[in-house]
Amino acid sequence: MKFLVVEDDFGSRRLLQALLKDHGSCDVVVDGDEAVEAFRLAWEDNQPYRAIFLDIMMPRVDGHQALRRIRTLEREFGVADKDQVDVIMTSALEDPKNVVEAYYKGGATSYMVKPIRREALEAELRRLGYQ
Repeated sequence: MKFLVVEDDFGSRRLLQALLKDHGSCDVVVDGDEAVEAFRLAWEDNQPYRAIFLDIMMPRVDGHQALRRIRTLEREFGVADKDQVDVIMTSALEDPKNVVEAYYKGGATSYMVKPIRREALEAELRRLGYQ
């Protein structure tokens, strides 16, 4: 299984990498622009990501913007809705506005509040059918 972690905070990146290492390979980028580029390149290489852990608050291009661009690319690539990449939005804020925007405006699969704990991540991976 192939994951992409999009996170501008070094500590959060390292934590997610460590938590995901037993579940598959994990690429890491630091902002929304890099996330969209990594997603595009993975599709072009015929090695798409199964899930993206996408931080909401980042410099330049935030998680909401990146998610909209990723969903647009999926439409351009002809990806059926049922085959879209799972996008797990992450944020240190448990803010209802961000949750609503992530799910209803951006098409996020789920939302996790940081710091992400192993038990919560394992439960989310099971819920998504990865275990």
